[in-house]
Order: sequence, then C-alpha cells, then structure tokens
Amino acid sequence: MYFAKFAQVNHSATNISYIHANLVKLNKIYALPNDKQQQLQSTVGSYLLKRFLNYAILLVVATNLSWLLAATQLNPRSLYEVSNPPIDPVSIENNLLSRNLSDKVPLSERWVIWSSSILLDWNWGQSPRGGNVGEEIGRRIWVSVRLITLGSLLGAGLGVLIGTWSARRQYGLSDRTFTFLALLGLSIPSFVIANLLQVLATQINDVTGTRFFEFVGETGLHGDWFGAQLLDRVQHLLLPTIALTILGAAFFSRIQRNIMLDSLNSGFVRTARAKGLTRSQAINRHALRVSLIPTSTYFAFSVATLFVGAAFMEIIFSFHGMGEYAVQTIQGHDVHGAVATAAFGGVCVLSGALLADFMVAWLDPRVRSASANSV
Repeated sequence: MYFAKFAQVNHSATNISYIHANLVKLNKIYALPNDKQQQLQSTVGSYLLKRFLNYAILLVVATNLSWLLAATQLNPRSLYEVSNPPIDPVSIENNLLSRNLSDKVPLSERWVIWSSSILLDWNWGQSPRGGNVGEEIGRRIWVSVRLITLGSLLGAGLGVLIGTWSARRQYGLSDRTFTFLALLGLSIPSFVIANLLQVLATQINDVTGTRFFEFVGETGLHGDWFGAQLLDRVQHLLLPTIALTILGAAFFSRIQRNIMLDSLNSGFVRTARAKGLTRSQAINRHALRVSLIPTSTYFAFSVATLFVGAAFMEIIFSFHGMGEYAVQTIQGHDVHGAVATAAFGGVCVLSGALLADFMVAWLDPRVRSASANSV
C-alpha cells in the first residue's frame, strides 16, 4: 500500500512538472516582446517570399515540360487530314505554320517562338481550329470561379463543423450518423450525385408547377425587372453548389474528425484545462485551432485542383469552365490550349501551396516559436 501511495504521489508530481513545462512554453509562444514580434513577422514574411520564389521556379519548369509533352504527343495535323472533302496539304501546312503547330518545324524552333511570344506579348498561341487561347482561358476562369467558390467554402465549413461535433461526441449516435452519411457521400461518384440532384429537382419542379430549380447553363430566360438576372444566376448555381457542398462536407468531416480526436488527447489541452479553462474553452481555443492546421492545408490544395478537376460538374450542368476546356484541348489536339490549361492548373496548385504555408504560419504557434528562437 505504501508503494502504491508513493507511486501515485510520484505520478502526480510528474504530471505537475509536465503541465508547468507546457505552461512555460505557451507563455514563451504567446508573450513575445514587441521587438521580437516585429522580427518574427519579418522572418515569416521572408519565409513565405522564399517559398513563393521556389514555387515560381517550379511553375516555369512544369509549364515547359507540359509544352514538350503536348508538342510531341498531340497531333494537330490529324484534324485536317480526316476532313471530308480533303484539304490541300499545302493549305494544311500553311495553316499549321501560322499557328506554330507544324510538326515539320524543329521542336527547338517551335519552343523558342512559343516561349518568346509569352514573355514578350503574353500570347499563349492559337488553337488548331482558330481562336486565341489566352482569351478563351480568361473567359472560362471566371466561369469556374462562379461555379466552385461558394460550394467549396460551404462544404469545407460544414465539414469542419460536423467533424468537430462528431469528435466531441465520439461513438455517440450523432457521431455514427454523420460517419455513415459521410462515408455514403464519399462512396458515390460526383457525377452520380449531380445527376441524382437533377432528377430530384425535376420532380420538385413538376410537383410544384414552377421552374425553381434551373440546371442547364449559367443563365436562362428571365424578366427585365430589378434583380431578375441575379436571381436567375442564383437558380442556376443552386444545384452545383449543393453537389459541391455535399462532396466537400463528406470529405472534410472525416479529416476534421480524425485530427480533432488526436488534438483532444494532446498534452496542451490538459495544460489549458489545468490553467483554469473549461473543456469547451480548451477545445475551442486550442484543440480546434491546432486541428485546423492540416485541414486548412487539405482545403488549400483541394480548392486549387478543383478549378481544373471539376470537369464532371461543368459538363453535367453545362458550365463552360476550365475543367471542360481541359478535356476539349486533349480531344482536339490543341497543343497551346493544353499547355495553357496545365499552366493554369500549376498556378492553382502552387497558389494553394503558398496559401497552405501562410495558414500554417498563422495557425500554428510552434512555427512562430521556432521562428522566434531563430531571431
């Protein structure tokens, strides 16, 4: 019995010393002097600048490799050779030469023309059938932005709320219910969810005798009264937004739940409780913030890739955005269009990486503490 009491006292003393050490660390992190805070901000800024320069170099390399792959694998000449009636070979060659797409011109010479036109005139070239690639992408980018932005934000926010709620009630009824719904949403392909929503919307329109749900294109017929155009766009965005919200909530709820469970059992939560915070305060101020670090990284990269990965949504709902254009450029042997799409995808991914770095530096006190120790 005496040994048991001694072990209990020794264990309590160990916990007290552990909690004290964590309190000291937290005070060092959150109570830096003003001059240290200014130096820390400049250090984090320089870190993000270095990361941006690294990403810019990677983007240039990736874009040039994409051009090399597209120029060697795509064959714009085949589009003209299968025409009926046949086109004169000389006309085909002149057409390809005028667009810098002729495979009879050395690859190095075509690369010099392509890269110099981008550097000097920001001209990404023309498609085999005509049309400026830069203008086409400039128009389609904003279509994808309107399609993706709201649904992605709602899906991520709802997923974080569901994941946090489930983690705080682990193995409860609500946790099991949300887990089943999330796994169901992840198991169903995105194009199936979109088609099911269209069928459901059609039935609702038939039952109510209205055209409340619109799901073909960005706009349709509308009145000339004030706000009619805005309401029409909202109606067309409603179903794609619901589909993206369902997919995002299912994905991020699972990530947030697993990370939140790890945070709830961490030492800094016990330290915050020993400091006098209630369980809810410790979770909201510390565990939730730490769990948002990897979730925000996932969000930054997922939103970036959605711009060129939402081809199913754009095709099903007839939104002519970047995802649809990426598929069309490959099918149409459009070298310049495929390269410009790959470059835009690279910009999105690297922007997501830079955003993830910024959010980690903002959310994670350990990053700021490491930077503070280096100044």
